[in-house]
Amino acid sequence: MYYAPDDLSQRERYKVLTGFVLPRPIAWVTSVGETGVVNAAPFSFFNVFCEDPPLCMFAVNNRGDGRPKDTLVNIRRTGEFVVHLTDEPLARAMHETSGDFPPEIGEPGYLGLKLAASVKVAAPRLADAPWAMECRTWKTIDVNGDRVLIMGEGISFYIRDELWDTATMRVHMERYHPVGRMFADRYCRTDDRLVFPAAEGAKV
Repeated sequence: MYYAPDDLSQRERYKVLTGFVLPRPIAWVTSVGETGVVNAAPFSFFNVFCEDPPLCMFAVNNRGDGRPKDTLVNIRRTGEFVVHLTDEPLARAMHETSGDFPPEIGEPGYLGLKLAASVKVAAPRLADAPWAMECRTWKTIDVNGDRVLIMGEGISFYIRDELWDTATMRVHMERYHPVGRMFADRYCRTDDRLVFPAAEGAKV
């Protein structure tokens, strides 16, 4: 099977990419609106890209009617946000924050999600998330006028205490149960794992 992207509709290209590039990590992003409303929304066109400086990137497309999403509006105004990863206990809440909430309704408040103050940015973090990174906008890239790539520089990390071994600087994988994005309404668990010996000369 062969496709040239230009021969496919935008929706068809989306289905080709999301059907095979998986599982994808999910950026669960909090930001603050002009009136102080805390917004939380998931984005699965997301990943981290380097550690010096710590950079992540996610894509925010417009709403169906062409209006920018609250996350983009907030980040453009403040230059700040918090990226979280989610695990199985929070997966349903994460999914529900993807709904089309009006700007005056904050998803965390509506869904009863606990918030905690951040240290270096105004946007609070989701207190129960297993991992969070406070970010300042590093760069934004407009794509065709209908979506924006947001690159954030991590300036603070939070890790749920029981997930992290401070002596070895490693995650306790038996305690960490992240959720990945598939396609359509599908997500996946990540507990069925493979372990291979380190390649010769590789850093462990």
